[in-house]
Amino acid sequence: MDIHGSEFYRNIRLASDRVNHSVASTTDLPRFYMPGEVITGMQDFMRGHGTSTVGDNLVSSVAGVLQKVNKLICVQPVRSRYVGEIGDVVVGRVVEVQQRRWKIETNSRLDSILQLSAVNLPGGELRRRSAEDAQLMRKHLQEGDLISAEVQSVFHDGSLSLHTRSLKYGKLTQGTLVKVFPSFIQRRKNHFHNLPCGISVIIGNNGYIWISPLHQNIMIEENKEEIQNDELQPVSRADRETMSRVKNCIAALVASDVKLDATSINFAYEESLKYESVKEFLEPEAMLDVAFLTQHRIKSFMEGYFECFILKTFS
Repeated sequence: MDIHGSEFYRNIRLASDRVNHSVASTTDLPRFYMPGEVITGMQDFMRGHGTSTVGDNLVSSVAGVLQKVNKLICVQPVRSRYVGEIGDVVVGRVVEVQQRRWKIETNSRLDSILQLSAVNLPGGELRRRSAEDAQLMRKHLQEGDLISAEVQSVFHDGSLSLHTRSLKYGKLTQGTLVKVFPSFIQRRKNHFHNLPCGISVIIGNNGYIWISPLHQNIMIEENKEEIQNDELQPVSRADRETMSRVKNCIAALVASDVKLDATSINFAYEESLKYESVKEFLEPEAMLDVAFLTQHRIKSFMEGYFECFILKTFS
């Protein structure tokens, strides 16, 4: 690459020309608390996560925003490690194969545990795991493999116990992994989505997002036990470009502090189509433009949804 060319210097900018990615108005910002700051008195409220008591006062123990449900007060950290809850969908990476269990890195403070008894055996057999199954664990999952799983329980030290007994969970083969802070993930009933652009996404509650081609994912699900890694077909260039665009859309939304779910990602993808080149979409101005238009569409969508709900309720 010729560093003396105009293309190289075109992407260099001064710090004073840096683009501000914030798309939220100052009136919409929630109340932010610092550690040790007094929230309220303890007489009428209950202490939740992110809070502690000092005398008769309820104070924040983390830097974050206030969340109040009836009389329960919590402080949600803006940037933190993932704190799992039962039923969460997570995407993780195998870091170690131990006796009758795998250790999974899930962006939490401690590694999670996937027991041999908590996975589906080839063929979907339901039987007791034998010593032979334990010897073949590395054939099923080995170090470096990516998986999708569900949180089955939380141990007393905060580490998680996972399971992949449902057919929608298991080893992830072809795709790309995107890592964001867990605070950007919207909790939903469903975290497995097939986008209209032909891409499948798994939005893990732990901040790990898996992006893969939809048709390739369907083929793997239909022949999950027969297909081996060396038998998988290469991902086409068109699919790789679409996956890259979806990944850049996620980066644009995160840079502007927009929450991530299937709706916001799909809206951002549709708005990004005005930029023909995926590389062109990486410009700060383009990312801010897409994030702003996405937030505007989400606001209009929610207003229309509530208007229809009210009309149906009172008609």
